[in-house]
Amino acid sequence: MTDAAASKPSLPTYADVEAAALRIKGVAHHTPVLTSATANRRTDASLVFKAENLQRMGAFKFRGGYNAIAALSPEQKRAGVVTYSSGNHAQAIALAGKLLGVPTTIIMPEDAPVAKVEATQAYGGEIVRYDRYSQDRLAIGGRLAAERGLTVIPPYDHPHVIAGQGTATKELIEDAGPLDILLVCLGGGGLLAGAALAAKALNPGCRVFGVEPEAGNDGQQSFRSGKIVKIAVPKTIADGAQTAFLGDLTFPIIQALVEDIVTVSDAALIDAMRFFAERMKLVVEPTGCLAAAAAFTGAVPVAGKRVGVILSGGNVDLASFARFIAPAG
Repeated sequence: MTDAAASKPSLPTYADVEAAALRIKGVAHHTPVLTSATANRRTDASLVFKAENLQRMGAFKFRGGYNAIAALSPEQKRAGVVTYSSGNHAQAIALAGKLLGVPTTIIMPEDAPVAKVEATQAYGGEIVRYDRYSQDRLAIGGRLAAERGLTVIPPYDHPHVIAGQGTATKELIEDAGPLDILLVCLGGGGLLAGAALAAKALNPGCRVFGVEPEAGNDGQQSFRSGKIVKIAVPKTIADGAQTAFLGDLTFPIIQALVEDIVTVSDAALIDAMRFFAERMKLVVEPTGCLAAAAAFTGAVPVAGKRVGVILSGGNVDLASFARFIAPAG
């Protein structure tokens, strides 16, 4: 066995999701499951929405971020952690670090949404900026980790992060009951991998689908080709899904447990944002609308089915939100 193979973390299991649920209990919000008669009529289905836009720091990412930091050794906690993120994982790590007394360094792209940058700073994270189109955030993170003795907690390809994200689906199924279909947004795959672990353990007949923006379908290409496909950083309003490839841990879980990966347009995301604002009085960010847009557009056929939809986050600055949902013309 090579040193690289020996050091590679093993894939998380549902037992890790259960452990994460205990670790985050009383710290992460147990977010509500919401319904909408209008959404049901629109899709001819029974939809249940897991409102992770109402999670602490506004997104599901708090679950995995807190779980990962809480699982560190005392020595690692004293030294601190480093991560890279366009915003939601950044905020999750910064807030989790603040709650656990762990220093956090966050590598954020120069074009990250202002609201996410300001929130990350408010939670006490030290921000290092980079150009996502010309610089390698992994290399920057590796350098800082080596220089400062920090532990890297990546946004999705980490066993404790994946397990923590799986707790959202665990709660959804425990609260709402069995599902025929589960729709989950897909960037790097942490949420989808965790969701698939929980769904298949608690509700084996549930078919799990990942949903990506049309401009960034690396996950779909990877899933259908059987190997990780890397693409250029996609240009989409779904900033949380502007990833170029799936992870070495997330991909095999997705490959084994997910039914398919579909895509939706940015226009469909805007339509979904407007729906949630007008009909359900919810602020949901573009990435958070990916799963719902798949149901609304028919990208995944849902008629006659009981469907779980994870609304992954609500972190969008108000100026952008107003621009997105304003009527055309």
